[in-house]
Amino acid sequence: MTEKTNVLIVGGGPTGLTLAVDLARRGVDCRIVEQAPEPSGGSKGKGLQPRTQEIFDDLGVIDRVLAATTLYPPLRVRIGRVPVYQGRMHKLTAPTDAVPYPMVMMHPQWRTEAVLRERLAELGGKVEQGVTLTGFEQDAGGVTARLGTGMSLRADYLVAADGGKSFVRKALGIGFAGETRDEERMVLGDVRVEGLGREHIHVWFRPGKGMVVLYPMAGTDTFQLLAPLKPGVVPDQTLSGFQRLFAERSMLRGVRITELLWSSLYRVNIRLADSYRSGRVFLAGDAVHVHSPAGGQGLNTGVQDAYNLGWKLARVLAGAPEALLDTYEEERRPVAARVLGLSTDLHDKKSYKRDEETHQLLVSYRGGSLARRGGDRVPDGRVRLADGSEARMFDLLRGTHFTLLSPDPAPLVVNGPEVRAYEPAEPYGDARHTLIRPDGYVGISTSSAEELADYLAMV
Repeated sequence: MTEKTNVLIVGGGPTGLTLAVDLARRGVDCRIVEQAPEPSGGSKGKGLQPRTQEIFDDLGVIDRVLAATTLYPPLRVRIGRVPVYQGRMHKLTAPTDAVPYPMVMMHPQWRTEAVLRERLAELGGKVEQGVTLTGFEQDAGGVTARLGTGMSLRADYLVAADGGKSFVRKALGIGFAGETRDEERMVLGDVRVEGLGREHIHVWFRPGKGMVVLYPMAGTDTFQLLAPLKPGVVPDQTLSGFQRLFAERSMLRGVRITELLWSSLYRVNIRLADSYRSGRVFLAGDAVHVHSPAGGQGLNTGVQDAYNLGWKLARVLAGAPEALLDTYEEERRPVAARVLGLSTDLHDKKSYKRDEETHQLLVSYRGGSLARRGGDRVPDGRVRLADGSEARMFDLLRGTHFTLLSPDPAPLVVNGPEVRAYEPAEPYGDARHTLIRPDGYVGISTSSAEELADYLAMV
């Protein structure tokens, strides 16, 4: 039996879930399958960058996320038992009108996924756990996917968000250029600890033995333990193994790991796929780029991949030119290349400090085919309208529509995509008409009605 859907998403992590939520709220029929039999319980990626928080605002989950987040606590570094440094990874910054979410927030990945699954359920969707993609073929009209359940599924498009070992990427034969640093490995674990305060990120160095770090996980009573490994060492990923490693490197008395909830062995991979697309199949998230953990860029870049692709898939399914989908790779691959360079540099320098470069608010699509005197993120703030009212910019943008700021908007949006038009009291920017894309970036800023109409015909 062959069932049908518009989009099949393979992978139920943050990237796949973000895409499923975005498509579901646009009324696009999609299925999301995940080979794991149940949701992951690991903290994994734990930092939500400011730009990701803005995306979650638009998707309707930011309040749920922030209710269980905290700022990253200050670092407290010791060599043996001797304190040598205390300070923050991130400069404390207050919200402004333009940047309402200025700080990186700690939120364990399992909870981020849970919030997105809950939102997807509200929109009528669900993750099909324990369902494996075993093969697929594509033709000019769509993709036929074979699932481990024995079912075949016909989709207009397939999106692989199935991680760094992506089955889909390998099946397509798409190269994954970069390096795997087998000598740079670390063991991770979610643990409960007795006798240790939660006001700091605790770092211990013991000469000759190595480093161990404990991050107090936001909204929980657990810590994430991180410990680099020497080449060739095979870690004991049991509770007793974690207890021995911690005691040996921290030299603390009166502090003890009492429970191991989750563990993983991580090796540094720095890779970028040669292509983001093959016909009707797209790659997103770790399936197309993998990073060192430094700077907290991996999960966040994947969320942005999904947010960029979602509205474009929806528009093409609604009748927009197929060429719109070419702009996904055009826009996102250069971003991933820059982020890979940034996270690798932070990793190699062993730097704890973070700045606005890692916040992803500076991501821009300038110079691309969808950026005509535009391409930058639209900041939040107050907008005064011609009728004397005021509105918050993010309130105007929130949703699935394009937003047009123009003194004479109505005649310009006939036969265009869904556009909400507003007449500002004074021009927004330097041009008469500013069209903002559904993902919050300026698409075109122009004083020509004809040029605006031409742009709308592309999208």
